[in-house]
Amino acid sequence: MKNTYHKPVLVKEVLEYIDPQPNGLYIDVTFGGGGHTRAILEAEPTCKVVACDWDKIALETNAEKLADEFGDRVQFIWGNFAHLYKLLKKEKITNIDGILADFGTSQDQIFNREGFSFAIDSPLDMRMSPAHQRLTAADIVNRFSEQKLAQMFFDLGEERFSRQIARAIVQDRVQARFKTTKQLATLIERVVPAHKGRRKVHPATRVFQALRIHVNHELENIQAFLMGSLRLLKPGGRLVCISFHSLEDRLVKRFFQEHSSMPGREGFELLMKKVVVAGDEEVEENPSSRSARLRAAKKS
Repeated sequence: MKNTYHKPVLVKEVLEYIDPQPNGLYIDVTFGGGGHTRAILEAEPTCKVVACDWDKIALETNAEKLADEFGDRVQFIWGNFAHLYKLLKKEKITNIDGILADFGTSQDQIFNREGFSFAIDSPLDMRMSPAHQRLTAADIVNRFSEQKLAQMFFDLGEERFSRQIARAIVQDRVQARFKTTKQLATLIERVVPAHKGRRKVHPATRVFQALRIHVNHELENIQAFLMGSLRLLKPGGRLVCISFHSLEDRLVKRFFQEHSSMPGREGFELLMKKVVVAGDEEVEENPSSRSARLRAAKKS
C-alpha cells in the first residue's frame, strides 16, 4: 500500500478565484488530503472552512491534523456533496462566501482502494464510499448486457472500442466471473489494438473511468451539487470547480451558461474568459495536474 494522497492542483488559481475574505465562510466539498482546505485557511487567517467528503477514510486520515492546527476555524462533515444543501442545513450553516469542488479521484483511492487501478491487482470494487453504496464494478461487469456495457463504455469512457470490449466481456464471463482488476485489464489489452501512440495511455483507462463514474453516480452527483451551490451561496459568493475529464468540465460549463446572471433571477457571472489550466512548471512537478480544468463564477 502506498502512503500517498491526491496532491492539490491549481492551488494558486483556486486562491485567486475563491478570494478568501476576512471572517469569510468557505466550503471545500472534496476535502481528500486537505491540501486546498489548508491553503484557504492559511491565505486568510480569520476565515473558516467547512470541509466535506463522503470518503470516510479521507476524513479519518487527514482531519485530525488540520483540526489540531486550525482549531474551530475548520469543521468536518462526512457526506456526499450531491446532498450539500441538506448537509449544511442540518448543521445550520448559512451565509457562504465560497465553495470549492475538486472532482479528481485521489491518488490514495487509485493506489490503495479496491478496484480503482489496473496497475494493482485487487477486487473489482470502485465504490468511493462503501457505506453509502451496494453496487460494485464487478456487479456491473458480470450482470449488464452486452449492449448496456458497450453504451456505458462509450458514453462515460468515450471508448471507441466499446462494442468489442463489451462483447469479449460477455463471452469470457460465461467461463469465469470477473473478480479482479487484473482480469478486466488483461481482457481489454487483448481486445484493443495496439495502435501507434495509443500505449501512452493504458488501454483499460477509459473503461475503468466509465465503471468508476457509473458506480459512484459521479455525473449525477455533480449536477445535484451545482444546483445546491446556487442555493447556498450568498450574493457575491464564488463557486470554483476543478474537473479532470471532458464529461465533468462540460457539465460545469453548461451549468454556468444555463444559470448566467439575468435581471430578476439568481445566477452566475463568469470570472474568467476561458478555462484555466496548469502551467508547465506545475505539470512537471505534479503530472496529474495536466488534465485539470478550472472554472469559476460569482453569484449575482
